[in-house]
Amino acid sequence: MTADAFRALHEELRGMSPRTPDDRRGTLGHLTPERVVAASSEVRSGLTVSLAAPIETRAGPDNPEPARHRMIAPVAGEAVAEGLHFARDRFSMNVHGDADSHLDALCHVLFDGELYNGVPASSVTPGGARALCVETVRDGIVGRGVLLDIPRLRGVPWLEPGDHVTTDDLTAAEEAQGVRVGPGDVLFVRVGHRLRRREHGAWNAARARAGLHPTAVPFLAERQVSVLGADGNHDTAPSAVAGIDFPVHVLAMHAMGLHLMDYLQFEGLTEACERAGRWSFLCVVAPLRLPSATGSPVNPIAVL
Repeated sequence: MTADAFRALHEELRGMSPRTPDDRRGTLGHLTPERVVAASSEVRSGLTVSLAAPIETRAGPDNPEPARHRMIAPVAGEAVAEGLHFARDRFSMNVHGDADSHLDALCHVLFDGELYNGVPASSVTPGGARALCVETVRDGIVGRGVLLDIPRLRGVPWLEPGDHVTTDDLTAAEEAQGVRVGPGDVLFVRVGHRLRRREHGAWNAARARAGLHPTAVPFLAERQVSVLGADGNHDTAPSAVAGIDFPVHVLAMHAMGLHLMDYLQFEGLTEACERAGRWSFLCVVAPLRLPSATGSPVNPIAVL
């Protein structure tokens, strides 16, 4: 895709995503109270499934800055001493890495000196983000979740790094799975990244990964998707657009105001959906309340 075609698509998507000048929620506006209530009807068995991968504390090709977990209590000998004691620990992580499941706040993407909806990029400072931060979703995200399994559609365990998911893939997966993505849905697109990583080991996902082709993003706008999640990070590497390494992030977050969830894990959900014979469910997402943060570790829960 040429740079000119990319910018034309960016402008098209801005036009497809009407917003008021003070809008800070983006496509979360599609997730109305009525649609939240309707999503509750997706619960049939009461089975709950985590869509997050375990947080990793070991370095690897895709995780050069792993999360750090350290016990700070009890100290030596304290645990067996008489009386009350507490176990305590400390945790830190690079939220936007290529290994751990996380949610991107809309302030994560700065493009041409702006954030979503014309918010100045200067609102993101060394002290944090003054607008569009993860606090925007402090009340959580609850809605109808839909999983589209692209490797299942193609008859393969996973897509190879560098492969693209197209609009035709998305619509064909809907037909094959007997489901249709609709307004307010929390859409999950599986490329098999996690399964490939488990079977073959980690690799440098920053340089090679499967993801959406930029021309598939209008599908998300047309269907009025509220949030998008993937088991990769949505963008193919190498990029399909010269000079823009993360075109899907720019189109989805900057042009549309669509929150993204990266590096989720879908193997448990695909098995549950196959058994249930359906690919929609109630989805509950509760990011941490991190004022001024650009993202949050996340553990979405599917309720079937």
